[in-house]
Amino acid sequence: MIEIKHLNKTFKTKTDTTEVFNDINLTVNDGELICLYGPSGSGKSTLLTIIGALQQSTSGQVIIDNKDLSQLSDAELTQLRLSDIGFIFQASHLIPYINVKDQLMYVAQLDKQSKSNASKKADQLLEAFGLSHRAKEYPKNLSGGEKQRTAIARAFMNEPSLILADEPTASLDFERAIQVIETIQKRVKETQTSCIIITHDTRIFKYADKVYKLENKTLIEEK
Repeated sequence: MIEIKHLNKTFKTKTDTTEVFNDINLTVNDGELICLYGPSGSGKSTLLTIIGALQQSTSGQVIIDNKDLSQLSDAELTQLRLSDIGFIFQASHLIPYINVKDQLMYVAQLDKQSKSNASKKADQLLEAFGLSHRAKEYPKNLSGGEKQRTAIARAFMNEPSLILADEPTASLDFERAIQVIETIQKRVKETQTSCIIITHDTRIFKYADKVYKLENKTLIEEK
């Protein structure tokens, strides 16, 4: 579960102060998928990077599985990103010179998992995401949908408690976009992972348990 309490973010320069958002409150339960949308420049990606321990808030709390990010050291935050959070982006960001299975194995290596256990887990994920037959292929030989499914499988490799996805379907056609979001939803429910998806694609809202809009520095649940 993730809890966000009274989160604020302000950027300061020598001559100006810009408030991105204020008093953001949000709870995402285990196995819950939420979509978050809003106009460009509303702070969606900034919010996601703060939740993902990639940037600090000005004030407030982000609590992931009872761990308050503001109380963790840099080393602890690095380990949290490796072990507890899976990231999915608009671009797949696959490493071009390693094959599909090794994309997953590399993440496990960073997390210092045993090679035998990691190999079994990677095989299971590739099967779950319909990629077993592509395990030895390199990114240049994959379709757009296959690349994104590989990136999603990689995000689940460390059995994270939280998945953060920033426009995961933006570069895909409708059919592939639906395949990708259905894949994420299915895995989130099976593993009881919390999931936050930033998207402009209203077609995928129906797959979310809740939908929120970030606008005018405030987060509001859509009913």
